[in-house]
Amino acid sequence: MREAIGQALPFAVGVAISPFPIVAVVLMLATPRARSNGPAYLLGAIAGLAIVGTIVLLVSSGADASDEGEPATWVSVLKLALGAALVLLAVREWRGRPRRGERTELPGWMERVDAFRAPRAFAMGALLSGVNPKNLLLTVGGAAAIAQTGIDGGEQAIALAVFVAIGSLGIATPVALYVVLGDRSRHVLDDLRSWMAANNAAIMAVILLLIGAKLLGDGFGGL
Repeated sequence: MREAIGQALPFAVGVAISPFPIVAVVLMLATPRARSNGPAYLLGAIAGLAIVGTIVLLVSSGADASDEGEPATWVSVLKLALGAALVLLAVREWRGRPRRGERTELPGWMERVDAFRAPRAFAMGALLSGVNPKNLLLTVGGAAAIAQTGIDGGEQAIALAVFVAIGSLGIATPVALYVVLGDRSRHVLDDLRSWMAANNAAIMAVILLLIGAKLLGDGFGGL
């Protein structure tokens, strides 16, 4: 199980520091419904990661992801495909990054978060953390890394729980700060939101490139 957690760890860290989900929760924590929407968004993020990861584990188990303790051939091919996709996304993010002096444009829905209620915050957390393309690729890669080790279902569930816990830290930290400090956390959270929004493309480009390169190396090594 320790091997599975170690294999999935880089993917979990990539999910945890993905900027847009963090920017979204910080914006929600600046609204009048922060005490309900912040935790609801966090729960949605946890649910999104857990659902996607569970689906991948179930599919991988049915398709025999492990072959005598080694990754099955189809897992290596999947790693190559995921790695190539992540590298292409990294290039796209880097080329699309704002130039000096340019203002970073946030999605229109982020400007309307003050109208959100808990159910919508929950749904948005699930979508941004589990279903948006970048996090989806990282979650699929993390769950596949767990499955390829060949551990039993119970150990896979524990490894996935660790993955989800680490992957949720980027959102859980601002929520915890707000719960503990209340309005006193506003200055810190505002600075965090501004920095992550401005550097979103560069952060994601580096994350995607590093993990994509790892996947390509693992994929070629497994063939």
